Amino acid sequence: MKDIQLWDSVPLTMLGGHVPYMTYYPSEKPSQAAIVIFAGGGYSHRAKHEGEGYAEYFSKEGFHCFVVHYRTNPDLFPCELLDARRGVRYVRANCEQFGVDPDKIAVMGSSAGGHLAALVSTYRAAIEGEGVDAIDDVDPTPNAQVLCYPVLDPEGHPGSFIRLLGEEEYKTKWPAFAPALIADEKTPICFMWHCEGDKVVNAANTLKYSMRLLELGISQETHIYPRGRHGIGLVVNDERFVGEEYMTSWAPRAVEWFKLNGFIK
Repeated sequence: MKDIQLWDSVPLTMLGGHVPYMTYYPSEKPSQAAIVIFAGGGYSHRAKHEGEGYAEYFSKEGFHCFVVHYRTNPDLFPCELLDARRGVRYVRANCEQFGVDPDKIAVMGSSAGGHLAALVSTYRAAIEGEGVDAIDDVDPTPNAQVLCYPVLDPEGHPGSFIRLLGEEEYKTKWPAFAPALIADEKTPICFMWHCEGDKVVNAANTLKYSMRLLELGISQETHIYPRGRHGIGLVVNDERFVGEEYMTSWAPRAVEWFKLNGFIK
């Protein structure tokens, strides 16, 4: 495990005082695949079990994992997307150093982190703070996306959009930040899951994104589990989610999906 500084000098003012960085978890198996991970937290914080927890699991399964500790509210857009794009760019720009294939870089995110992962996959416009060095010339679009109970439009969780954009900007500009609306033919393949019983982010917004990907002909695998709640992550070693172990199947299923798509053997 190693912490990585994303910039020599971080672009844009850091209102919350958090300096964005990335933690690297090397693969424990011979591999050229990487996952850049964004923990959830409603854009107010970053949940450890959806960052470090995922990295520890998937590094054992043969992935180089990079947890991006991105900025959150009171820092607003474009800070979060700037940090997320930089994470993908940094890995791709330094793929030889990490032993990563630049065409085998996935993003993974949960809840608001799932929104950020989907935004990296679908938002095409240039943003303020980019262009500071050669790394910013690298394509930030991942080759795959794994979305865990993601926020994909305001009906899923309006608070995440408000904390990302600010209350005034949210009122008129939210459609430009809804992956279910802005996904296009360049959107990468997707593995996605949600729980039917999620009372925080309605599973219906995951189905909206799934339908959009179907319309575009983007390969996907989507699971709606008949039990479970929001924020369950890997559902291991957590007393809050005792009895919901059935949902642990999502992680090995995701590994098999990566194998199916040639990311790992």
